[in-house]
Amino acid sequence: MKALSQKRRHPLAVIALLLMGLLVTGGLYAVATTVNEAKASTTSFSANDTAEGEKLFEANCATCHGMGASGSQDGPSLVGVGAASVDFQVGTGRMPMQMNGPQAYKKPAQFNEAQTHQLSAYVASLGAGPAIPEEHLLDEQGDAAKGGELFRVNCAMCHNAAAAGGALTRGKFAPALADVSGKHIYEAMVTGPQNMPVFSDTNVTPEGKRDIVTFLKQIEANGSPGGADLGALGPVSEGLFVWIAGLGVIIAFTIWLTSRTS
Repeated sequence: MKALSQKRRHPLAVIALLLMGLLVTGGLYAVATTVNEAKASTTSFSANDTAEGEKLFEANCATCHGMGASGSQDGPSLVGVGAASVDFQVGTGRMPMQMNGPQAYKKPAQFNEAQTHQLSAYVASLGAGPAIPEEHLLDEQGDAAKGGELFRVNCAMCHNAAAAGGALTRGKFAPALADVSGKHIYEAMVTGPQNMPVFSDTNVTPEGKRDIVTFLKQIEANGSPGGADLGALGPVSEGLFVWIAGLGVIIAFTIWLTSRTS
């Protein structure tokens, strides 16, 4: 008993107990967070949605992504990507891919809205991930001024300040954001498709994402009241166009003058 009592009074005993307490607390927090995320991602889906989605997946997606979406040499694992990722990729026609390449192109969707919902339900059931955004985040009633500021800080370096898109390295590109639904814009921010980084709620809050969607929809609705936007590629391209056009007019006028003199 005396030896046990001495061990209890050892200076490292307090540190050991503190470390154990931190490990237990952290583990419980991680488990609780995972459970909450999983519930958030699957609450809008029924068991029938999941079952039908599994059938669709096995018939159309398992060739590349493997049975159970575990991945293969032709496609990554989809466990944990969430419903939002599937809704974006399938809803915009990027998946199934038309051909292998550095980037999946947007094209007419192969699956209808109900089938996309079912595929999202199945993948969401495999692991926690970003959920499809709620309707109040897509009402386009956010603060467009704040959204514009957030867009210029976080997105304009790739998508252009006017959201006209831009080229990246190795044959990749940031697409133009005109005629893209607010839901797909939001889903792209939370899932990071293609070469896009993920903007978690820590980086950009849900309200901030709502503001960005509002800003993009506002500039799309405004159009180009000043005339032709020349692709909205910025002052360098516009200046080059004016320089070439102006130089062409000067040359043509010079030729006309000299022909009249002769």
